[in-house]
Parts: sequence; structure tokens; C-alpha cells
Amino acid sequence: MDIKHNYVEKGQGEPFILLHGNGEDCSYFKGQIDEFSKQYHVYAIDTRGHGKTPRGEEPFTIRQFAKDLLCFMDEHRIEKAHLLGFSDGGNIAMVFAIMYPDRVNRLILNGANLDAGGVKRSVQIPIEIGYRIAKKSASKNDSARLKAEMLGLMVNDPNVSEDELPGITAKTLVIAGTKDMIKKEHTKKIAGGIPDSALVFIKGSHFIANKNPEEFNKAVLDFMKE
Repeated sequence: MDIKHNYVEKGQGEPFILLHGNGEDCSYFKGQIDEFSKQYHVYAIDTRGHGKTPRGEEPFTIRQFAKDLLCFMDEHRIEKAHLLGFSDGGNIAMVFAIMYPDRVNRLILNGANLDAGGVKRSVQIPIEIGYRIAKKSASKNDSARLKAEMLGLMVNDPNVSEDELPGITAKTLVIAGTKDMIKKEHTKKIAGGIPDSALVFIKGSHFIANKNPEEFNKAVLDFMKE
């Protein structure tokens, strides 16, 4: 692999990997790492081109990030892990679970979406406008190129078909905020398409893990104990 992930590691027990959202880093999970590490061996990873993990030369796509995760697990001799992904991290976890079902124990998808159509238009339209503007300047300006790549993840990815969801064999929790930027019916569609899944809505926005960690952590840990 052309990169080395930056990550935070804490705890002992079954591996539990946390994947942050677009433009963030592993510090997003500051309200989860200590709590989850009381029972699990937690790895909170900076995705390619995020935080302190270098961009590298490979494509900047959700599917590449899923391949990166596989390399991370192989490097750390993690045969199978629980995965919790938030937003684009949820999309990475979802794609990973489709591509490598034997490597996933339990799966938590927080604020994930199958495609750009799952995002409320009030949120998605400014993203698409910003993407088009950045893309026009990308060949002349490095910061515009990086911005176009980052916004492109929310415009062009993950493009998962509903027909692919039954390929997820892990017991799954789909979780979102009551006022999430992901449409409620879209979140329900994801949960409905995954054979062994539970669905939970927690009061709050897209950022419930960060803003409402106590309730979020309880929902996750209750699911893990089932």
C-alpha cells in the first residue's frame, strides 16, 4: 500500500474499528474511544488524505478507502473486526462489508447513504456547487484540487445499489439523528435492505456521536451485547 494510516489505539479484546466522516479525523470519536475501549480493542483511523494520514497516489474514492482498510487490518493481523462508520466512514464500512463480508463481525452504520440522492437537497446543493467551482480550478490550484476531491466523495460516491445490500452478512445497526442531513426514508431503506439489521434514531443532527455521546454510546453498546 502507498500510505501508512495514522490511528489511535486503546483497550483490549475484540477489535473495534472507528471510521470518521468527510474532512474529519479520528478525533471525531473523542466521546467514544475511552468508553468503547473499556470492553474492546479500539482503533480509530484517519482515512487516506484526512488528518495525519497522507493522500498517497491511489484514487480518492470510497472503494479505495475500503481497500485501504483491508490493508490496515492485514498489517495489524486483524482477521475480523467490528466496524463503526460515521457519514463517509459509514459508507466505507458499508462498502467494506459488501466487498469483504468475512472480515466483519458487527457493523454500525451512522448517517450513511447509498448515493447523493439520500442527502437532503438543502445540504447537497451547496456541496454540488462547491464541487463544480473547485473542479474548475483544480488543475491550477492544489488547494482547489484537494477541495474538489473531498467534495467529490459526497457528489460521486458511494453509489451503492440497493441490490448490493443483501450481500452484507454482518449483524448490523443502522443509526441516525432525528434531524439528520440524510433523509429518514433513505436511512430506513438501508436498514430494510440489510438482512440482519436494527434501526435506531437518536434525537439530534447528523453529528449525534459527537454531540450526544451518552445516548449514542448506549445504543451502540446495547447492540453489541445482543
